[in-house]
Amino acid sequence: MSGGRFKPGTSGNPAGRKPGTGEVAKLRQGIAKHIPAITRKLVQQAKAGDVQAARLLFERVIPPLKAAEHASALPLPDGTLTQQGRAVLAAAAAGEIAAGQAAQLVAALSALASLTGTDELAARIAALEARHAAR
Repeated sequence: MSGGRFKPGTSGNPAGRKPGTGEVAKLRQGIAKHIPAITRKLVQQAKAGDVQAARLLFERVIPPLKAAEHASALPLPDGTLTQQGRAVLAAAAAGEIAAGQAAQLVAALSALASLTGTDELAARIAALEARHAAR
C-alpha cells in the first residue's frame, strides 16, 4: 500500500476469509445437489394443476412481458405549440393514441418550446449586440 491505496489485484486483507466459505455459499452448496429433483417435482406439480408451481417455474424461466405501444400517425396542425399540444390531448381523449404516446408527444413539444425560446433569445441578443456595436 502506497499513498493510501492498494495495488490493483492485491487484497487489502490477504489473510481474510476465502471466497465461497461464507454461510450463504454453504447454503447454496447444500441446496445445489437437490435442484434437479426439486425442479422435476415442481414440473410434476405444475402439470397436475398446481398454479403456484407453474407460476414459480414461469417467473424463473420466461421473462415478463412488457407493454408495447404501436406507433400511430398523428397529423398536428400548423400553428402554435399550444395548439399542437391541444391536438395531442384531444387525440388521446378520443382514443386515437395511447396516453403514454400523448405524454411523450407533449414532452417533446415542451422541449421544442424550450429550444425555440433559446433560439429566439440568441437571435435577439445577437441583434442587440449588432446595434450596440454599430453605435
